[in-house]
Amino acid sequence: MLSAIILAAGQGRRLKTVVPKPLIKIGKLPVIVYSLGTLDKHPGIDEIIVVVNSRNQRAIKQLINRYSFKKIKGLVLGGRRRQDSVYNGLKIVNGNSRWVLIHDSARPFIDRESITNVIAAARKIGCAIVAVKPKATIKLSCRNNTVAETLNRDNLWEAQTPQVFKKELILEAYKKYSTGNVTDDASLVEKLGKQVLLVQGKYENIKITTKEDLLFAELIAKRCKHAI
Repeated sequence: MLSAIILAAGQGRRLKTVVPKPLIKIGKLPVIVYSLGTLDKHPGIDEIIVVVNSRNQRAIKQLINRYSFKKIKGLVLGGRRRQDSVYNGLKIVNGNSRWVLIHDSARPFIDRESITNVIAAARKIGCAIVAVKPKATIKLSCRNNTVAETLNRDNLWEAQTPQVFKKELILEAYKKYSTGNVTDDASLVEKLGKQVLLVQGKYENIKITTKEDLLFAELIAKRCKHAI
């Protein structure tokens, strides 16, 4: 059994909008509806837990009812930090689940193929994440903002979500290492000394963080098929 946790509890302060980020419309649909639809229809996912905040909880519940998502187990309030929100979701994962998929609702354009591939990869060694190769040249800087090194792009990846883990593995990682600032769940598993498989994702799987990202999202939505 595999449980999916979709994170929608962030405040989205960098976006600087009155409407909470998961509820902002891209085309005709709110951001969260895209990824919820894709996850809900994927045959490898058995249940979905949505992590919300007090500000958007009611509206997201209404969206779930409106679009008749069938795999939603429930909504749970997130915490002050991202890792607190993930952990709150992990607490209500079905006891029979052996696998957990974690996805940011701010990435609306995840596709069925990438989900299938990352689940299959995780089953090989216990943990896998979707990622893409960077297109730009990446510089490592010194403290005074001078270049220390130009990094080899062949060995670099930009992490995305979803990320898939054995349930006991991600629980152990969170119990031991979630006290600091956590922006990537797999980084905690890495601290356990476990290998993480990288699965080639798609550049369309952008994370909406700033208003510029909304412009790109509108273009992607026009040409990408979605599950609703």
